Amino acid sequence: MTRDEARKKIIFALDVNDLEEIERFAELLAPRVGMFKVGKELFTACGPHAVRAVQRHNGGVFLDLKYHDIPNTVAKATVEAVRMGVQLVDMHALGGPEMMETAVREVQREFGDQRPRMLAITILTSSTAETLQRVGIDRSVEEMVVRLARLAREAGMDGVVASPLEIGPIRQACGPDFLIVTPGVRPGFAGVDDQKRVMTPAEAVTAGADYLVIGRPIAKAADPAAAADRIVDEIVAARP
Repeated sequence: MTRDEARKKIIFALDVNDLEEIERFAELLAPRVGMFKVGKELFTACGPHAVRAVQRHNGGVFLDLKYHDIPNTVAKATVEAVRMGVQLVDMHALGGPEMMETAVREVQREFGDQRPRMLAITILTSSTAETLQRVGIDRSVEEMVVRLARLAREAGMDGVVASPLEIGPIRQACGPDFLIVTPGVRPGFAGVDDQKRVMTPAEAVTAGADYLVIGRPIAKAADPAAAADRIVDEIVAARP
């Protein structure tokens, strides 16, 4: 794997809440990562300006708003998200097949082959078996992840967001072309923070992840650019 291929696998999580920080990270990291994740905190604080700030530095955007609502509302929200020119959008698979199918249909009708790839959230990487049990789900985390991934594929979604520990079962259930985006990725030089199901970048890519969402190990490093470069080195070493 070339350094450019490895770089494109990294999605930097912009876990900030102001435009000045976006500009700083986008300028510094756009040549070093494949995309920038704009999540709920940042989008609530800055709205579409957050997306445009990244794009000014030629950065791609994963708009991570995890929609979960009635089918019509999610479909309309996703269409508006796509209008911003993002590369990835997502919604909760727990919203059900009708919600996902409606969103895929409306986005496809509006944008055709120019649409971004659409992802379903399976089970959050902060969740454990106990978390699921407390909300009335008696299946294991892995079983629920695979069940939701299959549901997403059947609904026409392009892939899922899932813990790196579930990459293998998802690949087996959904095939080689189903996109897998993995948070819960922590290089050896960083702590696990609040993630429960983690792997190193090298392990996740070797397991078959298409993209790695990485935030604090880069953002909190003394030299974020050097940290991103170290992660690229690790991916290249893992996949020659």
